[in-house]
Amino acid sequence: MKSDPADIPTHIAIVMDGNGRWAENRKRPRTFGHQAGLKALRKIVEHCGRLGVRELTVFAFSSENWKRPKKEVNRLMELFMRALDKEARELNENNVRIRFIGKLTGFSPDLQKKVLQATDLTKDNDRMTLNVAANYGGRWDIANATRKIVEAAISGAVKPEQVNEELFSEYLELSESGDPDLFIRTGGEMRISNFLLWQSAYTEFYFTPDLWPDFGPESLDKAIAAYGQRERRFGKTGEQIRKKTA
Repeated sequence: MKSDPADIPTHIAIVMDGNGRWAENRKRPRTFGHQAGLKALRKIVEHCGRLGVRELTVFAFSSENWKRPKKEVNRLMELFMRALDKEARELNENNVRIRFIGKLTGFSPDLQKKVLQATDLTKDNDRMTLNVAANYGGRWDIANATRKIVEAAISGAVKPEQVNEELFSEYLELSESGDPDLFIRTGGEMRISNFLLWQSAYTEFYFTPDLWPDFGPESLDKAIAAYGQRERRFGKTGEQIRKKTA
């Protein structure tokens, strides 16, 4: 299913849910599902590049995921470490920039070093940006931005009357990015699970029962086709939007 180029979202956000269940359905360890999930992500990044999507933000590890069994968390961190070198090289070869959002100080020094190296390697690439949310939570993002604004106000750099939605957005983790146009969640759950709370005010949502390792290019095309059928009004009436685009 091909999408009209005019309907391709500029920025897509994805909650990649279902790795563990995918593995359990095959009577394999949950970590086997995370490995399959990484392969699925690679395919989706490649397809986004072909379609002309300018930015992709994926929820890799939430601040709540630390509550999972320690063995699974440790295995995830090992997988993350091993994948960073290879994936960063391939992204760089394809002119894709990678950025990480979240409280990265929560990770080991070795992993933080890998993150910085991958970021630095790809920083000048401009074909597409891949944002990886790791140890991220939407409430944390908002609270963290608030703390920074308070600190700026105490130092005199910001005056209370200057604080508005535009200024607040400048202190969020995705301050350099436009808000997501399309938010996809796989795995059948219909909630956003503390992901990009501020940024998703006018985002279009698409929920699918497909488990993440099964979500491929055709699945993404289907989501984008559904997005193309939406009328995005941003508080205006449908008539106003139709007149503007006529």
